[in-house]
Amino acid sequence: MEEIQITTDYIKLDQFLKLCGAAQTGGQAKEMIADGIVKVNDVVAYERGKKLRKNDRIVIADEYRFILI
Repeated sequence: MEEIQITTDYIKLDQFLKLCGAAQTGGQAKEMIADGIVKVNDVVAYERGKKLRKNDRIVIADEYRFILI
């Protein structure tokens, strides 16, 4: 599991996908979320603006695993 540090109270899901390098653009992030391949704390996330906070666990396509610190 890769740790990603944030310095704010939260980061939105689409911004996180760009930050961790999973998506190059906002459009790609939007598509990944719409396709249902992103899970936050073991629940499929369909909201681009979902707020992620420290200790949230993000899994992308059952391959890439991240935790916010």
